[in-house]
Amino acid sequence: MSHDHGGATNTHPVSQSQTSRSKTHRMVDDIPVRMFYAGRRWRVTDIPTWLRDSIWATPGEPSRGLYGWRFQATDGAGEAVVFDVYRAETDWHVHHCYV
Repeated sequence: MSHDHGGATNTHPVSQSQTSRSKTHRMVDDIPVRMFYAGRRWRVTDIPTWLRDSIWATPGEPSRGLYGWRFQATDGAGEAVVFDVYRAETDWHVHHCYV
């Protein structure tokens, strides 16, 4: 997951809540364990929570069949961030980052 977004409320590029296309996302038994996002390598450091389509749906909107994960990940410098990621047709996307 690898795009920086401008306009952050602090100096960290991962503080954005915009959607970003994934470049690298490593799964084990269909559960995220590692990723590359905002120019950094991240290791999942908690037990990921499965997210259903309803987190991305608007009331009254038909289901799009999306699913994803919420997890904490830590970079090599020790910064921990919570990510919401979802699976699209061909790859993973970051939906939100919480610093």
